Amino acid sequence: MRVLCAFPEAMPSSNSRPPACLAPVALFLALLFHLSFSSQVGDRRPLPVDRAPGLKEKTLILLDVSTKNPVRTVNENFLSLQLDPSIIHDGWLDFLSSKRLVTLARGLSPAFLRFGGKRTDFLQFQNLRNPAKSRGGPGPDYYLKNYEDEPNNYRTMHGRAVNGSQLGKDYIQLKSLLQPIRIYSRASLYGPNIGRPRKNVIALLDGFMKVAGSTVDAVTWQHCYIDGRVVKVMDFLKTRLLDTLSDQIRKIQKVVNTYTPGKKIWLEGVVTTSAGGTNNLSDSYAAGFLWLNTLGMLANQGIDVVIRHSFFDHGYNHLVDQNFNPLPDYWLSLLYKRLIGPKVLAVHVAGLQRKPRPGRVIRDKLRIYAHCTNHHNHNYVRGSITLFIINLHRSRKKIKLAGTLRDKLVHQYLLQPYGQEGLKSKSVQLNGQPLVMVDDGTLPELKPRPLRPGRTLVIPPVTMGFYVVKNVNALACRYR
Repeated sequence: MRVLCAFPEAMPSSNSRPPACLAPVALFLALLFHLSFSSQVGDRRPLPVDRAPGLKEKTLILLDVSTKNPVRTVNENFLSLQLDPSIIHDGWLDFLSSKRLVTLARGLSPAFLRFGGKRTDFLQFQNLRNPAKSRGGPGPDYYLKNYEDEPNNYRTMHGRAVNGSQLGKDYIQLKSLLQPIRIYSRASLYGPNIGRPRKNVIALLDGFMKVAGSTVDAVTWQHCYIDGRVVKVMDFLKTRLLDTLSDQIRKIQKVVNTYTPGKKIWLEGVVTTSAGGTNNLSDSYAAGFLWLNTLGMLANQGIDVVIRHSFFDHGYNHLVDQNFNPLPDYWLSLLYKRLIGPKVLAVHVAGLQRKPRPGRVIRDKLRIYAHCTNHHNHNYVRGSITLFIINLHRSRKKIKLAGTLRDKLVHQYLLQPYGQEGLKSKSVQLNGQPLVMVDDGTLPELKPRPLRPGRTLVIPPVTMGFYVVKNVNALACRYR
């Protein structure tokens, strides 16, 4: 089971040449209307763009965004966090009062905080004041204890299996026990927190939804990208790995919408590997490609909340290390929180692409997502749009803003590795300046690089960044 609370919101107050003509006007217009929809609504993939032989520096990508209506709206706490109970077992609980750690946590507000994980078994609930204990049969604490992560793995962990129908009945019983207790009467209930949706897991979810689909406030599951097979840094850049999440989302949505159409779905735990991360890789700059793509893909496909495992913990998947130093994924998350709002916009792109070959799947190395800019960020007026772009190519990519985005002032937030380790680095730079805390109580100012109106966006190879298009006056973004 999980315990959720909300962080209070705390927002701050505050070289290339002009693109050359690629062809005559007729060819330009042909390219402009050769659109590819990349917002990943339903089964569509993000933005299939790749280089053509001999055209590395001549490929110009034309980009526009639909500004009339959002295609999705996710939770204000979309990017949320988890703490593993192992911090109690390992003696780290007192450090949660650290001024530095509190400052780092406040930077990622607002957010839900989940307290749970695989290392929960040592916890014993002893709520002697719980009146349900004396009513005959187990009380809420029994159920809270016995619903751990991934019920599909109970046989492996405990030698006993549970089917979806029984799990659903137990959730209904838990809900009925919570209702009369004042402290729990308005509590939300989330589940069943299944693992990767293989055939047996989908069967469990189907049985659960049939019985208790209307009982839970949101349906939850967990995603693990790999089972410890990552051995080199470039594996984090494989598009096949990045795309595994999309198929899992569709499988979960199909079952949920069969029984409770429109029910919220949460990814209540996302990690790189099932073994707690890959040493010296999962906490590096390279791991950020997986994380940022996860955020973009989930929002585009309508997942309401994603909970990152873990904010501060053991292993290598965390955002803050055991010396309380923010890692690359922390800075990526901080930029996301500051710049990205809950409304998702459709992206349209025209450009030169690879031609499909029989039996070959085109996987996308340039990924572009668009949201309304966070309306809590007072540096930007409502109606502004934020793009975030992942370039997995080994060459730079040029993007020309078109349509409603043409000739607008752009603020660039380009995140690159800092130091000699390259993609393995655990430090990052923003627009060429290293990101470090000013002191234990102060995060650095995230300074953008202004780009003049009409300037082509040049995305360096193997990088990611955010681009705020100012004063677009997008109808979808004017109101909350």
